[in-house]
Amino acid sequence: MGRVLILGLVAFGLILTLFWMTQRRLIYFPSGEVPHPSEVGLAQAEEVSFQTDDGLTLHGWYVPVPPAAGRNVVIVFNGNAGNRAYRADLATGFAAAGFATLLFDYRGYGGNAGAPTERGLALDARAARRYVESRGDVDRDRIVYFGESLGSGVAVELALEHRPKALVLRSPFTSLVDAARYHYSMLPVGLLLRDTYPSVDRITRIGCPLLVIAGARDTIVPTAQSERLFTAAREPKRLLIIEDADHNDDVLVAGPRIIEAVAAFVRLLD
Repeated sequence: MGRVLILGLVAFGLILTLFWMTQRRLIYFPSGEVPHPSEVGLAQAEEVSFQTDDGLTLHGWYVPVPPAAGRNVVIVFNGNAGNRAYRADLATGFAAAGFATLLFDYRGYGGNAGAPTERGLALDARAARRYVESRGDVDRDRIVYFGESLGSGVAVELALEHRPKALVLRSPFTSLVDAARYHYSMLPVGLLLRDTYPSVDRITRIGCPLLVIAGARDTIVPTAQSERLFTAAREPKRLLIIEDADHNDDVLVAGPRIIEAVAAFVRLLD
């Protein structure tokens, strides 16, 4: 019996060690192959680049709209997989609604140098905001953050430093620790995770208008976490639950209801 217990503890220790060493591979899933924007329906997109405070060059697409359409600009903070090309439908929808959009890739994504970490993505977010502010066709008081899934944590942290006109969070978690506990309930993830994205603690200190969008059948980020984050936030705020939608369903990723909800929420602030 004692030998079995020892073998079990050794096996569990090996599992913990493996999780510790590979945890960022379980969090970040970058894709480096980025097509030309015209190949994903964004022929009007400008290919742009900007530098982070630690010297990396990030690449992105800026999708403009005619001046008559308005001066609101949406910065999209991607989830943990793919690259900016995967968000082309979002930019198309926002352009149709009269919003310019910046799609960009974090470090390690879309062919960018570096490796993603919580600290690194925070630097990337600041650089993206700084780039948008530097454009002569942008009103810095009309910058909107759209954070999806992991990107919700990135957007929340940036909103603490640089208040946006509106903060839109799609499928946000309360923290990466809570999300990891949902998927790895047998592991002490609170002790093991290097990147934690404690959004539920940060959201209480953010005073900008907030729109939270979640799917009622989300199997990646439980809807209850998105609702808890919403409850913790200050007013003004709005919650939209998309029935029968899972995390990566088209209706939740860039569907008409998402675009319409964001457009209506932002225009209320004009």
